[in-house]
Amino acid sequence: MTYDQIIKDIKSKIYHPVYFLTGEEPYYIDKISDLIENTVLNEGEKAFNQLVVYGKDTDFKSVVDDARLFPMMSPYRVVIVKEAQEMKDIQGLEKYVAHPSPSTILVICFKYKKIDKRTALAKSLAAHAIFFESKKLYDNKVPSWIISFAENAGYTITPDAAGLMSEYIGSELGKLSNELEKLFINLSEKKKISIEDVREQIGISKNFDVFELQTAIGLRNFNKAALIIQFFSQNINANPPVMIIASLFSYFNKVYTAKMHNRLSDVDLSKALGVNPFFIKEYKQAAQNYSVDHLYQIMQALKNADMHSKGIGSRRGNDGSVYKDILINCMGLS
Repeated sequence: MTYDQIIKDIKSKIYHPVYFLTGEEPYYIDKISDLIENTVLNEGEKAFNQLVVYGKDTDFKSVVDDARLFPMMSPYRVVIVKEAQEMKDIQGLEKYVAHPSPSTILVICFKYKKIDKRTALAKSLAAHAIFFESKKLYDNKVPSWIISFAENAGYTITPDAAGLMSEYIGSELGKLSNELEKLFINLSEKKKISIEDVREQIGISKNFDVFELQTAIGLRNFNKAALIIQFFSQNINANPPVMIIASLFSYFNKVYTAKMHNRLSDVDLSKALGVNPFFIKEYKQAAQNYSVDHLYQIMQALKNADMHSKGIGSRRGNDGSVYKDILINCMGLS
């Protein structure tokens, strides 16, 4: 069953005896679990009929015993097992799942991993429970998710603003939703979110962030790149080399792809790079500014910089030197 269908059923008071929520993306697992926890029972019913336990603090026998209890002055009893992946004997739930109590809603939150589908429990879940897998969103799908999230909240967000949020915050939907909620509050009556709003409200400096550094290097703007590198060197804690290097490597890998596929249309190239079409012009411009050999040298230099930033084979002992070496190699000054 899909996430939307599960949410629709719960809101329509259509409940199932067992929900098994699993997968690498915790956002949807938490949303389903929270909805059940907050809406199935009223506050008076919760005191006697709702129990929330954690996998590391319980065992299958305790969960089964709690699930077999009859509800008191309520049509349902709700038992939620959070962090169920930490239950050492979770396989023992197999018999209960096959024959659950019809008056209990058992929610099992099995995060960050997949259950072995060869086990008896997995087979029982597939046959008798609502089995939902929350898959991690691919990076190139994140901007669309951001746009959809904003629209559902009554806002619009420009593609470049969504792309910036995706690049800066990453693909963790929980973090993205929190930042979007902050945006909605801070923007008050304003309903259209621009890239300037994202920079200002989320705290991404227009002049001193990794995205401006990528653009400056891609355009071979040495003065601006040097200024940003100097800022990074003076603010290491806020700009850890490991994060900056990873972002630059991803950027130049896309520039390399754009270089090798320069005959593709913008639409096809955006699919190949996994980025919003809004950013294609920048990648194509950068691809024109670098030769294939230089791009290869840059990626090798970034791999070396990553090792140096972790103290492996470093010629010099500070992160500022790592940044300077990156600038020298990217600008072809070595």
